[in-house]
Amino acid sequence: MWTKVLRINRAIALRLAAAVALGLLTAALWQGIGFARLCARVRGDTLRLHVLAASDSAADQALKLQVRDAVLEAAAPLLADSTDKQQALDAAADALPALEAAAAETVRAAGQSCPVQAELVRRYFPTTDYANGLTLPAGWYDAVQVKIGAASGHNWFCVLYPSLCEAAAGGGYARPEENDLVVGDYVLRFAALEWWQRITGQAE
Repeated sequence: MWTKVLRINRAIALRLAAAVALGLLTAALWQGIGFARLCARVRGDTLRLHVLAASDSAADQALKLQVRDAVLEAAAPLLADSTDKQQALDAAADALPALEAAAAETVRAAGQSCPVQAELVRRYFPTTDYANGLTLPAGWYDAVQVKIGAASGHNWFCVLYPSLCEAAAGGGYARPEENDLVVGDYVLRFAALEWWQRITGQAE
């Protein structure tokens, strides 16, 4: 009799353990899906700036930062009235000639003669940590891309919309949960998301 009771109790315990494990797995998957959706929302609401240096020489890297400053200064008033991502994207498209001219003038003032090109692109960015404590998840983003010369050197990127390029810019996402994401401590989740994108081909 006691053997039968022990067998029944063991069977019940195994079923309970399986049920708990399944519940935890379901909760983890659901949480992961929610995190991925929030990251996708951040990507959809973001317009980035991407500046590629002509080379990795000290002079070209320094010039890249001068071009960055010139483009940011020119872009600020042109995108200031944008209240959502689409408006910012439209404004950036209209502003491309002005942004390219600002970059080209900076190159000429530095005594360089290399060509400059500004364009709107959609490209993949890895998880990015910024000095002002922000982190953007990996994925495909719309971006204003500025190429200097051969554009074969290390690049520099930030966020044109919302205005996050400067720590004191005062910009932010319209949804509180998006702000919480980019300033939160989600290092492992961001790494897992980027890993998943790479093995599933989403990073290509």
